[in-house]
Amino acid sequence: MNPTRQDRDRDGSNPQEGAGPGQDFAGLPGGAKAALEAVLMVLDEPAMEEELAAGVGLTIPAVRSLLAEIQRDYNGYTVNAPEMESASSAGIGSSPRGFELRNIAGGWRIYSRAEFADIVGKYVLEGQTARLTQAALETLAVIAYRQPVSRARVSAIRGVNVDSVVRTLAQRGLIEDAGTDPESGAILYRTTSYFLERMGISSVGDLPQLSPHLPGLDGIAEFYDAETM
Repeated sequence: MNPTRQDRDRDGSNPQEGAGPGQDFAGLPGGAKAALEAVLMVLDEPAMEEELAAGVGLTIPAVRSLLAEIQRDYNGYTVNAPEMESASSAGIGSSPRGFELRNIAGGWRIYSRAEFADIVGKYVLEGQTARLTQAALETLAVIAYRQPVSRARVSAIRGVNVDSVVRTLAQRGLIEDAGTDPESGAILYRTTSYFLERMGISSVGDLPQLSPHLPGLDGIAEFYDAETM
């Protein structure tokens, strides 16, 4: 049975609808959808739709459509709603996968599901010292909420020297150089897209508000604006 025009357009095998110039997915198992999925499987950081489109050889609208379809597949929605009951009884693709496709930090990537965090964490981290220390977490929190900020300012807020902690955070890819302070010339730091990815948020604007959890902050500006050495 020959595929319909709609099927060809959806998987990107029709060069006029979705595929880039000279790109043909007809000879590949699963077509353009499988090609995009193969790329997603090897990403070590979220990729934007434009990057995926350029890498696979599809138009951005085609990639956007396929991403939504792959996301539905992983969530278990592999058949149309009216057919779900009969499909479930027949054992056809109604169970969600142990992984999911997320749009985080401005890009797309495949992740294990949050419900399996304990199992995955035990498998990956058992016997390793991968967790940040309390000092590192506190320093990272200050940088996240005050960025861009210098080490001296972070030290003033925390009341301790943070040079070694800042180096550790930079080595782990959680913070990065954000230029220099125009007045003091000190190096400024900000969080990275990897930080957003690990936090599971799209931007620092999604960080929880601190004020409800920190009563009695009268005069806190004095600490933020304290002169540094």
